[in-house]
Amino acid sequence: MKLKAFNILFLLITTTFFAQNSVKGIVINKAGKALENVEIYNKTNYQSFNSNASGQFEIKSLSTGNNVIVFFIEGYKVEERTFNSQENNVNIKITLEELTTTLSEVVVMKEKEKQFALNKLKDIEETAIYAGKKTEVITLDKITANKATNNARQVYAQVVGLTINESNDGGLQLSIGGRGLDPNRTSNFNTRQNDYDISADVLGYPESYYATPTEALESIQIVRGAASLQYGTQFGGMINFKIKKPSTKPIELITRNTLGSFNLFTNFTSLSGTKGKFSYYTYYNYKQGDGFRPNSKFDSKSFFTNLNYQFTENTSLHFDYTHFSYLAQQPGGLTDFMFNQNPEQSNRTRNWFDVDWNLFALRFKHHFQHNADFSLQLFGLDASRKALGYRSNRVSNPDVLGTERDLILGDFVNWGAEARYLKKYKFFGQDNAFLIGAKYYQAKNAGIQGPGSSGNNANFNLATDEFPNYRTQSNYEFPNLNISIFGENIFKISQAFSITPGFRYENIKTQANGFYRRINNDLAGNVISDETVNEENVKERDFFLLGLGLSYKMKNGIELYANASQNYRSVTFNDIRTVNPSAVIDENITDEKGYTSDIGMRGKILDNLSFDTSVYALYYNYKIGEYLTEAPNTAAVVRYRDNVGTALTYGFESLIDWNINKTFFRENEDFIWSLFSNIAITDSEYLKSDTKNIKGNKVEFVPNYNLKLGTGIGYKNFLTSIQFSYVSSQYTNAENNPIDINDNTYGIFGAIPSYSVLDFSASYKYKNFKLETGINNVLNNWYFTRRATGYPGPGIIPSEPRVFYATLEIKF
Repeated sequence: MKLKAFNILFLLITTTFFAQNSVKGIVINKAGKALENVEIYNKTNYQSFNSNASGQFEIKSLSTGNNVIVFFIEGYKVEERTFNSQENNVNIKITLEELTTTLSEVVVMKEKEKQFALNKLKDIEETAIYAGKKTEVITLDKITANKATNNARQVYAQVVGLTINESNDGGLQLSIGGRGLDPNRTSNFNTRQNDYDISADVLGYPESYYATPTEALESIQIVRGAASLQYGTQFGGMINFKIKKPSTKPIELITRNTLGSFNLFTNFTSLSGTKGKFSYYTYYNYKQGDGFRPNSKFDSKSFFTNLNYQFTENTSLHFDYTHFSYLAQQPGGLTDFMFNQNPEQSNRTRNWFDVDWNLFALRFKHHFQHNADFSLQLFGLDASRKALGYRSNRVSNPDVLGTERDLILGDFVNWGAEARYLKKYKFFGQDNAFLIGAKYYQAKNAGIQGPGSSGNNANFNLATDEFPNYRTQSNYEFPNLNISIFGENIFKISQAFSITPGFRYENIKTQANGFYRRINNDLAGNVISDETVNEENVKERDFFLLGLGLSYKMKNGIELYANASQNYRSVTFNDIRTVNPSAVIDENITDEKGYTSDIGMRGKILDNLSFDTSVYALYYNYKIGEYLTEAPNTAAVVRYRDNVGTALTYGFESLIDWNINKTFFRENEDFIWSLFSNIAITDSEYLKSDTKNIKGNKVEFVPNYNLKLGTGIGYKNFLTSIQFSYVSSQYTNAENNPIDINDNTYGIFGAIPSYSVLDFSASYKYKNFKLETGINNVLNNWYFTRRATGYPGPGIIPSEPRVFYATLEIKF
């Protein structure tokens, strides 16, 4: 009898224990169908789970007291429930309401706000760790903007401290930087699409000639400098373009057509669906336009397909293929005098740029029953870029028909594999996580430079027969090999406080094999010297990068975070062996080394005000910069690129988003109003330099003030947004040369003046139709964001004046 009583008591204690620590149940829709892969997030202790193929779920390790649990899956309204750890939380039934086309845009937007809170980068995302890092997520469905031309000012409005090179070519390329990093083709970020690399060469040429169409994106993830531990070595960190997931319907067709100023026309058509274990998403994007300057027309085509198969609830396979090609005529750059005289002019009629990009990726994901995840991705690139034109460093010189043009051809062939294993485990009663990963990357790229034809068309064939004595000719191969191992571990000291140390080991081998030929002529055009130099450069190095992240999550939902991480950036052989009449690169240039650090606070206040404020420091050793000098063996003044010294960039960054309707109009479901401020205050200094006139100077590409203010107002199916941007002046070289408004020769020297821009966008939805329209640069300000030393210049590249656009979207 005593034994039986003891057994009953033991059973009651055990049942109570488990009831305090878990919630079990099923997720269904209103028709009673079980919903698979519903994301379940415990807002109280930041843990996440998913429902299985039968819709069943188990939420483990509840915190003491009330736990706020969020249930979400694409196509359904977010459900938020509260469970108490002391209650018997078993056989729970969660019914999700489907998002229908009858819901107003404001209601959908409010649902997206809930999803944003759920989808922002958590401490752990599949096989990645973000604890203690400076992370930002752009949710594209929340933005009312000019998405057809990838307007970066609007798309990245709520990412602090970014500087943007505006290319005026329909958004075919993305050029963003920040914290003193050159924005050119986003080369200081590790750029990824659906988690795999998309740049030309991660090591030898980390520039991105391909930009994922904004209309295809679900979100953009940005991790600042601490990303060097998991994603590469760059100072900027990582930017990841997440393409939309397949529709939960069997088939869904969306087509968007845009008309805009200067004969802009774009079409974006996507097809997606899910049938059983198979799902797919594919799109085609076409763009054409004339540009606001003469000689600036463009034409592009982009195609993407994503195929997915869910073998079991824990195992899936994903295949991506991307094709992107475009041909653009480039109007060239301007001198300061030309820009002030007429920024719409062009004296280059024969400059062309051609890109052909093919990306492949195969991703395998598996979740182990022992609370571990494994991912393996294979990726490859087969691409080319061709640049043709007259590139005199004397920008005001006319381009004479019948003379030679400079031709640069680049072929990029690379592939890689990245494996990750993440294990969650208990240690002293706390939930910890360990990540280990490895990456293999191999590239064999090629670069050719020589004479282009004397015509004015887009002929990308070498014209050595027509111009046998062309001044510069080269032919190189760039084999690169990279093996890296990385790891991080979240140590939970308490439920609120965690420490995340990490490391990355890099083994890098870069090569440049080939020759360059240099011919000098006298004033009469006679050859006075003809030199061919053969080279076989091999550079091997290996090193460790270390980092540490700290996170303290307070009970009110506010988080304090800090991190420090070492960084490294390899010098590119491709840059060294491309001769540019406007710029010269020192033959002894070497890699950059340094670290980044952040200390910040983020969270929500009263569910009305979200914020992320932080201070940062970015320290460079062997900082690569530019200064003016005479080119070796000539009298020409050029921008000379070299390791100019040790530099420090530091500043304050703040993003505040105030939900006004939640403050004053909480009960009005049909109204939404938000206001945001994005402020970056930055300073910088060259601490030491062996080059005269540089120590104590400001670091280039660092505006002291970078400000964006905006507001969005919506009622039922009508949404609007207004955004004001201001960027103070910034230097473009290490010598801090000021602006010379009378310069009518070069245009490549001097600062970039401060500028401000106002943008307006609006949208209206009716059933399956949606109309988007807007005005960019409402006040029609003339300004520029770049002094190019090569293509698309050299010289000042003016930004777009006032432009209009209108988009019609139809969903079937």
